[in-house]
Amino acid sequence: MGKNRFLSVLWDYTIVTFGTLLYCLGWTSFLIPGGIASGGGTGLCTIIYFATGIPVAYSFFVLNVILLIIGFLILGKAFGFKTIYVIILSTVLFDVLPKFDFLVVTFQDRLFTAIIGGMVEAIGIGIVLTRGGSTGGTDILAMVVNKYWPVSPGKVYLFADLFIIASVLLIPDKTVNDMVYGYVTMVTFSFTVDWVLLGNKSTVQIFIISSKYQEIADTIVRDMKRGVTALDSTGWYSGKEGKVLLVMCRKHEYNNIVGMVKMVDPKAFISVSSASGVYGEGFDEVRTGIKLRKSKKDISKTEITDAKS
Repeated sequence: MGKNRFLSVLWDYTIVTFGTLLYCLGWTSFLIPGGIASGGGTGLCTIIYFATGIPVAYSFFVLNVILLIIGFLILGKAFGFKTIYVIILSTVLFDVLPKFDFLVVTFQDRLFTAIIGGMVEAIGIGIVLTRGGSTGGTDILAMVVNKYWPVSPGKVYLFADLFIIASVLLIPDKTVNDMVYGYVTMVTFSFTVDWVLLGNKSTVQIFIISSKYQEIADTIVRDMKRGVTALDSTGWYSGKEGKVLLVMCRKHEYNNIVGMVKMVDPKAFISVSSASGVYGEGFDEVRTGIKLRKSKKDISKTEITDAKS
């Protein structure tokens, strides 16, 4: 178990390292050389760099030391340790990568620079977030909000970054065009992050109609560790009674489940549809925000009062 645990942690940090590298390359290879300041803490550091010449690596480290404290207090120690690693690695990469000129990619049209740069940094952040880490900046805010409210991380970035990008106009030699390119990067970033984070969480609803429903249900429960609900059914044409199996699974599990069904009964009828949200054991938790937590608190107070009386 100790060896397996070590390998699991090592694999986590390997993936986090790769994600951090992509994130930093998005900035040092595309956005910063292209004179584009996007959102987030790094975007703020980039604006500071454009205005004062202070290297992004320095301001990035100072800013995130403060944000790291928030990560410890709200998101837990595991989050904090990984974030320490990511912040230190990002600081080093922001200092080292600009020294390699061949890593700088320039396009004649800055629009391509904004889009590609936003996609690369978003994929990097998405990979880091899937492993419970953070590159600092507004992604900490996104994870805190997503912990208590059903708001996608991309939307948090979208609204939080509006002010940061607009602040580029405070720099004398920057124009509205620079702000617009920053917003293009921001929108690209938001959609890409959602795609990376929510892609594997997409859920499908499967209805299976087969005379061998019992064998199919047992196979799915045993091999896929997914619950199966058997619904009573009657064939209108044949008049035969049977069961329709209802299975909720992640999108990446769909092919395996369908393959299992076809192995048991090649003639099975299968209907598949996307589910916009599935909450419960094995899926997502319901997050309803302050009002629900407050109501729970009020209920608890009522119960205590009733018990005393």
